[in-house]
Amino acid sequence: MATGDLTLFEEWLVDDGEGDVHDYEVDVFKIALIDNVITPTAADATPAWGATSGVDYDANEVSTAGTVYVAGGLTLANPTHTEAAGVATFDADDPAVITQDAAGFTDAYWGIIYNDTTTNKNAIAFIELGGPVSQVAGPITITLNASGIWTKTIV
Repeated sequence: MATGDLTLFEEWLVDDGEGDVHDYEVDVFKIALIDNVITPTAADATPAWGATSGVDYDANEVSTAGTVYVAGGLTLANPTHTEAAGVATFDADDPAVITQDAAGFTDAYWGIIYNDTTTNKNAIAFIELGGPVSQVAGPITITLNASGIWTKTIV
């Protein structure tokens, strides 16, 4: 896996197929940063943020001592879910820049995108950050793909 690669959790396919789990234009989606104590994989069973069962990522969240990064991560504002020519696309604004902070984290390896609105805070995808990424060393910018966070071809 290369830095910047986004991988959808296989469990998301089940959630998306059920049709009543995510409301992509209403729910609140976040990206939270975790250390390398746990390595996410597409096949993780029931991935979530703060899960009572399955894989729980919030226990490995980076320090929130900095001034911009807060517990639970950064909100992905203005989510959209569109379809054109048989391709469904989910997108949102890039998260805020995490400014440099001497009291911040030094150990971010993964970004976990999850739905903060669902009861189980279902995780959707993860991003390889090429860590360790350090807020102490300088500002951190996470730029999401301009063509959409994810796309799905309808066949």
